[in-house]
Amino acid sequence: MDSVTGKSQVPHAPNSPHQIFLSLGSNLGDRERHLEMAVRVLLQGGIRAIQVSSIYLTEPVDFKNQGWFLNQVALAQTELEPADLMTECLRVEQALGRVRTEPRGPRTLDVDILFYDDRVVEEMGLTIPHPRLHLRRFVLVPLAEIQPQLIHPVFHESISVLLERCTDPSQVVLFGKVC
Repeated sequence: MDSVTGKSQVPHAPNSPHQIFLSLGSNLGDRERHLEMAVRVLLQGGIRAIQVSSIYLTEPVDFKNQGWFLNQVALAQTELEPADLMTECLRVEQALGRVRTEPRGPRTLDVDILFYDDRVVEEMGLTIPHPRLHLRRFVLVPLAEIQPQLIHPVFHESISVLLERCTDPSQVVLFGKVC
């Protein structure tokens, strides 16, 4: 990957893994265990974590009347195409007990696709890069921890710059380092 642009220096070769970034969050039950299990269950679905950020204790953003989250970001590789990756993320959420009762409400696990190589994807029910990642400190802080110079393919700015400009006032506090 080019350290200036954040883009692959060579076109993506067929049958080689895609680089993806996933946001993981939990605010119900054993939150830390849910994050740990998510990485393991994703592996079973063809998604291999390369690097995982620390875990952060984060204030709820949209739906405030719920418990605080634990959040982290994972850099991973997969051979799944975007729609199949989304299906796998939803399967993992369900396998770890997520029940969708209200939008942005409490959940055992939330898995969001932040980036898929440097592609921009707009399909029914799937937008990559995640359309609100630049507005959310709970995503930008752990993402900046592991890939501060990654360039957003739509805004053409690094994650560290997006974090500096982020106006989200919600609290994001280091909870624990991942070994």
